[in-house]
Amino acid sequence: MASALPGVTLPAVVEELLSEMAAAVQENARIPDEHLSALKFIFGSSAIQALDLVDRQSITLISSPSGRRVYQVLGSSGKTYTCLASCHYCSCPAFAFSVLRKSDSLLCKHLLAVYLSQVMRTCRQLKVSDKQLTDILFVKKQQAAQKDKRL
Repeated sequence: MASALPGVTLPAVVEELLSEMAAAVQENARIPDEHLSALKFIFGSSAIQALDLVDRQSITLISSPSGRRVYQVLGSSGKTYTCLASCHYCSCPAFAFSVLRKSDSLLCKHLLAVYLSQVMRTCRQLKVSDKQLTDILFVKKQQAAQKDKRL
């Protein structure tokens, strides 16, 4: 799976599934039904929601000349979330609550959508300068800090 998701470490069963899905997409240009069933078994309704985000082309990879990469996912609510695939992080509240706090899930639907869009090679790409990427990340950090103040 190293070619599909470089530097990513997920539980072995998820890595294997994503690897098989990537191979199937490369060979047949589609994901077999048994892989979709396995995805639904592991991730429940989040799998369907993530596939919907992929279908709607809601995932954008933003990269800079220095090699930094960040994903932005336009969620179903209309909000944009920042995902860092290299460390399995998403800025959405579901990630903070279900993944980090309660450990109910391995990933939120946005992060799963990022991995699926990589596998399916449907991720939109945007190249920006290092300064622009820093500004994008800084704006997200400022928004989070303002939200924390209101709570």
